[in-house]
Amino acid sequence: MSGLCSETLFLVDGYNIIGGWPSLKKVRDKLGLEPARQKLIEVLINYTVHRGYSTQVVFDAQYQRNPATSELVFPDFSVCYTAFSQTADTYIEKLCANSDGSRFRVIVATSDEDQRRTVVGYGAECISALTLLGEVNSVFDKIQRRRCSNRSVRHLSDTLSPSAKAILDQWVGRTF
Repeated sequence: MSGLCSETLFLVDGYNIIGGWPSLKKVRDKLGLEPARQKLIEVLINYTVHRGYSTQVVFDAQYQRNPATSELVFPDFSVCYTAFSQTADTYIEKLCANSDGSRFRVIVATSDEDQRRTVVGYGAECISALTLLGEVNSVFDKIQRRRCSNRSVRHLSDTLSPSAKAILDQWVGRTF
C-alpha cells in the first residue's frame, strides 16, 4: 500500500458493495461487472477525497487465473484484484490483522457478517454497504449545495442594487 498516507485506511470489499447498492446491482445485471466496478471506483474516488481517506478497493479475482494486481489510481487511492486463490475477504482481513491500530484508523466497508466480526476483532471499524451508500449520498448532497450556493453569486448583476441595474439596462440595452 505504498503511496497511501492518510491517517484513515478505508478498505472496500468491492463486489460486496456492488451487490449491496441497488443502482450498482442494476448496472452489473444489465451491463456486466466491468461497468459496475468502474462506477463504484468513480463514486468512491469522489467520496474518499472529500473524506480524506487512503482507500483501497478490493475485488476478488472472479475465477480468473491471474496473479494479484494492485493499481494506484492516484495518491491515496488504489484498486486491488486478488490472486486466483484469494478472496477479497481474506485479503482485507490480512491487512486488518497486520495494521497497527495505534498508527492509523481502519474502516472496512462490507455487509458480510463473518468478515465484519473478523475485522472488528482486529480493531477495525465496519460500515455496511447501505451505510456507505447513505454517507456517499450525504457527501454528494453537501457538494451539490456548495456548488449551488457558489453559483448564486456568480453574476455581477445579482450583487447590484435595482438602481444600478436600471443604469446598466439603459447602457447595454437589455434587462438584468
